[in-house]
Order: sequence, then C-alpha cells, then structure tokens
Amino acid sequence: MTDRALVVVRAGALTTVQDRGRPGHAHLGVSRSGALDPPAAALVNRLAGNSPDAAVLETTLDGCALRARSAVTVAVGGAPCPVTVAGRPASWGAPVRVPAGEVLEVGTAVAGVRTYVAVSGGVAVEPVLGSRSTDLLSGLGPPPLTDGTVLPLGAPTAPPARLDTVPQPAPPAELVLRITPGPREDWFTPRALNDLTTITYRVSPASNRIGLRTEGPTLERSRAGELPSEGMVLGAVQVPPDGHPLIFLADHPTTGGYPVPAVVHPADLAGAAQARPGTPLRFVPVRRR
Repeated sequence: MTDRALVVVRAGALTTVQDRGRPGHAHLGVSRSGALDPPAAALVNRLAGNSPDAAVLETTLDGCALRARSAVTVAVGGAPCPVTVAGRPASWGAPVRVPAGEVLEVGTAVAGVRTYVAVSGGVAVEPVLGSRSTDLLSGLGPPPLTDGTVLPLGAPTAPPARLDTVPQPAPPAELVLRITPGPREDWFTPRALNDLTTITYRVSPASNRIGLRTEGPTLERSRAGELPSEGMVLGAVQVPPDGHPLIFLADHPTTGGYPVPAVVHPADLAGAAQARPGTPLRFVPVRRR
C-alpha cells in the first residue's frame, strides 16, 4: 500500500468532494457550488499544509470513515465531532498523522451540520469546469461518496501547520442573517416585509446544499401570478408559493420564477451551512451604502 489514495470505508449520510467552486459559469446554467462553509474548508486546508484551492471532503451530520493507502496528514474541522485513528482518539481542529493502512473515523457532529476533512496533497479527482466540487443540482463533479470509493490524492506541497489546535467558530445557537432588499421586494405587502425582519423563523429539516428552508409565518404577496424565470444569486431569499422564505446556498439554480424580496450578506452564509434544523433564524436588514 504505497499509492496516495483514500478508500471510503463508511460514506455517511452525505459526503462530497468540495473546493472553492466553479464561479463564472452562471450563463451556462452552472452555479458556483463549492464548500458550504468556506472558512472551515480553508482552515482545514491550511492545517494540512494545502493551498486554499485544494479539494476537501464535506460530511453531513454523521461523518465518514476513510482508510489511508499510504501515510497522510489530515485535519478535521467545521462541525465539532469525535475523531479516531486506528480506533484511538485523535485531535479535531489540528493536523493528525494517519499511518498507511489505518482508518480515520470522523464521527457524528455534536453541534453544527457539516464537518470538513483535508488530506495532505488534497483530493485529486478529475476537475470539471475548473473545479473538483460536487454539484448536487447539476450533477457536475464527482458523485457523492459511496462505500468502497477510492479517492486519489495529490502530492503534498507544504508541511502541516506547526501548532496543536486553532480556534474555530461555534455553530450558531441562533442564526442571524443580514439582508439587503432584493429585486422583487415590491411583490410583497408592507406587513410581509415587516414580518420578514421582525419575526423569528426556524431552520427546516428540508434544508440541503441547494437551499436553507425555513419554518414560520408565511409572507403575503401584494400581487398574484408568477414571474418569468430570471437570474438567481447565492444568498437570494426566494419565496415559493407556500410563502416560506428559502435561502439559496452553493448548489442553487441559476434562474428561478419565484420573487426574491431580499438577499443575504455572503459572509453570513457559512453560519447557514452549520445551522441545524430547529435553529432560530432572524433576518436583519442593513442599508446599502
């Protein structure tokens, strides 16, 4: 076992390959995709000695297990979880050495939703449109991992970070999303717009990489009918016919026909990636400069 690769022993509920995504292809109907929590993905790459562009693994809630075919350095971050190597406890949020033939077990998240695993050299699956990211909506990139998948690794480019552990933001106990007015604010009544920014919603279990769905009061429209499809951006707050706001995340469609009364500040979307179902959610308006 000398080749640089990982074998998936346990894929978990949803584990995908992600990097910084494939921006610039919306005109082709391709969204950016990429890690839902970019700061967490960047941090584990830095800990493992990788460039910020290296591909990592993004797990969802129950982690994964990986067997190293050759000795590698890994770093696990994002949603806190137990980590073991060869059955023995190992560090979360710090570089960890995994000997050849041993299994890295990334356990169930104790808080948050998405845990990130960086491996020295990065996951070296074939890129599509300049990115190795899995896009669940378009189907571009590698499919979600299954048991037995073999993941090739690149060559290390730098030594791991020289530290024991680093601080990482805790998953949100309350998700606060700053918003600016969207292009279809006028499709909603004044009361609906007031409700959007004064009433607390909750994160719905139906959320995924495409969008974070909400539970709470419905937003009343000021006009009937539907829009012709128009461009959609990351963070758009779209309101489908059920009246519940939906926040578009990394795998969002590039067009849509439901009105968008607001857009979430990009820096707040990492928190949305880690908000568990039931988390209180508030929209806070900010003024455009």
